[in-house]
Amino acid sequence: MQYRELGHSHLKVSQITLGTMTWGEQNTEAEAHSQIDMALAHGVNFIDVAEMYPVPPRPETQGSTEQYLGSWLKSSGKRDQVLIATKATGPARKPHNPRHIRGGINNFDRKGLTDALNGSLERLQTDYVDLYQLHWPDRSVNCFGNLNYTHIPDEDTVPIEETLTILAEFIKAGKIRHIGISNETPWGIAQFLRAAEKFDLPRIVTIQNPYSLLNRTFEIGHSEFAYREQVGLLAYSPLAFGVLSGKYLNGARPAGGRLTLFERFSRYTNPQAERVVGDYVALAKKHGLDPAQMALAFVTSRGFVTSNIIGATTLAQLQSNLDSVKVTLSDEILHEIELIHTRQPNPAP
Repeated sequence: MQYRELGHSHLKVSQITLGTMTWGEQNTEAEAHSQIDMALAHGVNFIDVAEMYPVPPRPETQGSTEQYLGSWLKSSGKRDQVLIATKATGPARKPHNPRHIRGGINNFDRKGLTDALNGSLERLQTDYVDLYQLHWPDRSVNCFGNLNYTHIPDEDTVPIEETLTILAEFIKAGKIRHIGISNETPWGIAQFLRAAEKFDLPRIVTIQNPYSLLNRTFEIGHSEFAYREQVGLLAYSPLAFGVLSGKYLNGARPAGGRLTLFERFSRYTNPQAERVVGDYVALAKKHGLDPAQMALAFVTSRGFVTSNIIGATTLAQLQSNLDSVKVTLSDEILHEIELIHTRQPNPAP
C-alpha cells in the first residue's frame, strides 16, 4: 500500500480508501467490522462515511454507517490507527435529495453544520473527524449525472465564505482537522480557494467527485486545480456501481448486486455505457487482468487522485479490490484504454 499527502495537511492517507455506503443496507454491523479489519490488515488507513449513508437513503437506516464505524472504534480501541472522513448532507434542492435528514433544509449555515457535525461525532463515538466534507454544494449545480447547468439568479444560498468561516471555528474547537468538498464544480473549487486566501481561512484539501473509466469528466475542468492547488481527488464510484466488473453485461442481474436490488440506480446502465464496458472487459481479459482490478488500477494511477474509494458487500469482493494495488497497467494497456475512451468519451457521467 502506498500513501499520499492529503492536500496541504501533511496527513498521509492510503491510496485506497474504504467506502461504506452499503453498511446498514446491504451489510450488517458485523460485516462492516470485518471489512474494516481486512482493510486495515492490508494497509488502508482512511475510511469514508457520511451522515446520509447508507445508500439508497431512507429514514429507517440514516446514520447507520457512522454508527457501525463508531461501534468498531469503541470495541477496537484503534481510533489512532484510522483517519475518518465524513460528510454533511446538503440542502434538498432536487427531487432525489433526501428530505428526512435534519428536516430536509440542511443549509451550510451555523445551525445546519453544527447539528450535522455534532450528530456525526455522536454516532462515530469520537471527539473529532480528520476530514469533514460538504456532501454537495449549498447552491444548485449540475452534479449526480446532470451535465446541463441551469442558472438560478436569485437562489437563496449560504455564501461560501460564511460556510468556510463556520468550518474554521470547528477546526479551532478541535472537532475537525481538515475540510473537503464533494460533488463540486471547478467554479466552486475556485471560490473556496479565493475565500480562504481573502479572509485568511483554512484551505480545502480534497474534493470527492465521481471518477471511473465511464466518467472521466473530472479531467476536463477539475484536474488542473488538483495539481496546482493540491486539492486532490477522492474518487468515488470507481467501478460505476460494479458495472465495470462486467457482471451486469447482456442484461445480467446477479443476486445481491446493487443494480439488481435497486432499479433506481440507472446512471451507469445506458446502452452506450454497456457497449464500452464490453470493450473494457475484453481488453482486461486480453491482457490476463481482472476487469474490476484494471478499472481500479487506472483510477489509482492518475496523478490527481489522492485516494480511490472502494466499496464491497462481501469480503471476497473487498479482497479483490484491495489487490488492485498490485496491478500496474502497461503503456500498451493505457494506450488501448485511451482508444476506447476516444471512441466514446464519458458514456455515463
